[in-house]
Amino acid sequence: MNIIVCVKQIADPEAPEESFTLDSEKNVFIPSAKITKVLNPFDEQAVEAALRIKDQSGAKVTAFSLGAGLDRAVTKKPVFMGADELILLEDEAFADGDSWSTARALAEGIKKNGSYDLILCGRQAADWNAGQVGLGIANFLGLPYVTVAKKIEIIDGKARVERVTSNGHEVVEVQLPAVITVSNELGQARYPAIKNIRAANKVQPVVWKPSDIGIDPSSVGKNGRRLHLLKLFKPVIQGTCEIMEGESTEEMAENLALTLRRAKIL
Repeated sequence: MNIIVCVKQIADPEAPEESFTLDSEKNVFIPSAKITKVLNPFDEQAVEAALRIKDQSGAKVTAFSLGAGLDRAVTKKPVFMGADELILLEDEAFADGDSWSTARALAEGIKKNGSYDLILCGRQAADWNAGQVGLGIANFLGLPYVTVAKKIEIIDGKARVERVTSNGHEVVEVQLPAVITVSNELGQARYPAIKNIRAANKVQPVVWKPSDIGIDPSSVGKNGRRLHLLKLFKPVIQGTCEIMEGESTEEMAENLALTLRRAKIL
């Protein structure tokens, strides 16, 4: 069984707001040089889902990542965790793409790589939180897809998926090959073992340019965007605090209830 996992390198989402500078003319946030690059946390859980299947069935796991100037220490993390191969779509042409151009390039790279049974992605990326790339890959490859999975089992050529819903969860089955996006409810991703880290040091990533996957550079990255950002801004968050007065706890509670009623909250 061949499993593809798509992962993304992002700026650390835990970095404080003041670490980013807004360029309002170009509509971009510029992270400071001190901000580290990390693997998208949702994608780590997609890797974990793939490795759980590998633990049970001996599947081959190949990680894909796309971008420009990718940090090898970040993009090799799936291999540190236990993935078998790493393929990077790395070129300046791939930079600053939207969900459409990113999904198209990844789909072409997956097709070039050969046969696959299952494609896993994180439910979204922790920078833009669009949650569209996995569905885009399924569209370009003509595959069925299931979103926000918390558990995946492979049974007789099908994936049985427990997926998250607003009211709890539901269980569905999908014929393979298919695309599944993995949610954080899957659970904590494994910590890279020393033996995997040692083995990963011998794994050299395969690097493909647009020409290697048979795609025009003008149709990927910034040049291939279908989504055009009109305005990017930092929201102004303001709040007020009113202290309830009273001679006793009961009086303060009564004053609170009256204040909420006047505000039509109660």
